[in-house]
Amino acid sequence: MALQGPEELGEQVEEPEELDDQDASSISPAEEITLPPGPGGDEEPGRTLLLPWDRFSTWLHCICVVGFDLELGQAVEVIYPHHSKLSEKEVSRADTGCLGDTQFCFRFRQGSNRKSSLSCFLETTDRDAPPCLKREQGHYYGYVYFRQVRDKSLKRGYFQKSLVLISKLPYVTFFHSLLKIMAPEYFEKQEPCLEAACNDIDRWPTPHPGRILTLPIMGVVIKVRIPTCYDKPGTSQLVQSAQSDSLVSIVLPTIHEVDLFRCFYPVFFHIQMLWELVLLGEALVVMAPSPAESSDTVLALASCISPLRYSSDFRPYFTIHDSEFKEYTTRTQAPPSVILGVTNPFFAKTLQHWPHIIRIGDMKQAGEMAKQMKVKKLKNLKTLDSKPGVYTAYKPYLNKDEEIIKQLQKGVQQKRPSAAQNAILRRYFLELTQSFIIPLERYVASLMPLQKSISPWKSPPQLRPFIQQDFMKTLEKAGPQLTSRLKGDWIGLYRHFLKSPNFDGWFRNRRREMMQKLEALHLEALCEEDLQQRIEKHTEVESVDLVLKLKDKLVQAEKDQLPVRPGTLTKLKSHIDAVILALPEDLQGILHKPSTP
Repeated sequence: MALQGPEELGEQVEEPEELDDQDASSISPAEEITLPPGPGGDEEPGRTLLLPWDRFSTWLHCICVVGFDLELGQAVEVIYPHHSKLSEKEVSRADTGCLGDTQFCFRFRQGSNRKSSLSCFLETTDRDAPPCLKREQGHYYGYVYFRQVRDKSLKRGYFQKSLVLISKLPYVTFFHSLLKIMAPEYFEKQEPCLEAACNDIDRWPTPHPGRILTLPIMGVVIKVRIPTCYDKPGTSQLVQSAQSDSLVSIVLPTIHEVDLFRCFYPVFFHIQMLWELVLLGEALVVMAPSPAESSDTVLALASCISPLRYSSDFRPYFTIHDSEFKEYTTRTQAPPSVILGVTNPFFAKTLQHWPHIIRIGDMKQAGEMAKQMKVKKLKNLKTLDSKPGVYTAYKPYLNKDEEIIKQLQKGVQQKRPSAAQNAILRRYFLELTQSFIIPLERYVASLMPLQKSISPWKSPPQLRPFIQQDFMKTLEKAGPQLTSRLKGDWIGLYRHFLKSPNFDGWFRNRRREMMQKLEALHLEALCEEDLQQRIEKHTEVESVDLVLKLKDKLVQAEKDQLPVRPGTLTKLKSHIDAVILALPEDLQGILHKPSTP
């Protein structure tokens, strides 16, 4: 969660580029698409997506249809692309038992033997994504559209089938919107219609952050903007409909945000305590009446600490079929740092030993103001008909913020639109998280060596270590009290947070960014040196060694997408070429003599 803007990174950020639907649909699946140059304004060899399914794979791992048979059980009936690998167990949560049409999502671990051939390319497109929208490294999301309707001609008496999209992208709102278009068409027209949809997706441009994309699918055109890490937190750059958009059917204002107020409404007296529990990576279980409410609530919890990325595991819809079922329900060790969403009453007993349990009722029936204000004791959660509420012995570090509760209550009484309530709650969580994280950002920035200590002929200096005691001392004068009205034990909250997976994930990311910044500054310093003059004072062996080292640095810089000033890599290449040309002919051949005009 870097607070750096693009200008601090020394990069030029392109204006969002609009692609109209004709552009998006005029290239056949096997046709070549070459992506623009890499960072720093340097021309890199264009990365090409040549093969069928390449562009499809930048959005989805696969699309599958899961059927439910009385005798055979659950089975994957159709899968696109046909070469995709997916086990029955991995999509075993695609059934809900709910009548009618239901949408929800689940999340599962990626098999150890799976690696995309496009992984290097995907890392490049991921570079400018906000932390919470980066591709999942070790997990997939399953986005489900489940239909169950009475059918007397079938032995079970019901038609039960799911259309499932499997992706590494956490674009919840986008994929649910996509399923609303695809699933009804598929249930009516069957497989040929699904094949056509896959061909449409394989013509889409890649989901590159900062771009406005026009995406045709089954005769409908969706217009979206992929957010970037340079967007101001808490703002969404609305995609405006232009007059030229006569073919655009749907404009999505967000690709990933769930309705926080609707999800937290059953327990909104406890939102601040829930924010603390999520921030600290505590083991949480959500017991909900349906997979839709379970998955939405888990996603809302994981996103309430945005723009900080939730670094622990979370399962929007967890069932007894999950491969981690035994691992997560065992009583022989403390529950892991994970948020589980469940619907099966069996879990009320199995997870009774968990420290924090959120029980929510049917959101559709939540017409009245939630009355339950007290936190309930865990020992009361013994029966299956336990009332909705939060069951925990946790004592919050911060004093309760009565203002936000009053503001939301007033909104309910005055029938304020749900979108406005959602915006108020999202802003509240954002300001709370920023007040908490800014002192950490400020302290970590102080660990960076001074620029004048960077010498082109020495290794880049090391970052100073994070010392908890030193950080705590900074809180007295530059703590969260500068930006937050909340009182309480902020010091205790920080101490607890520094032991959590969320701190570990955040600090690893910041440390990597700062190391890359040091490498970039070192490269820029090298480019300012007169290498010709330097090699005149050295032997041929030393000059060859210098060329090899510079080449290694160049390769590494391109691979790591270092945030260098525009033209730096081009300048370094020309320096290397000049040094090689100054060497004897035989050495030039060994070092790949550059082509001269």
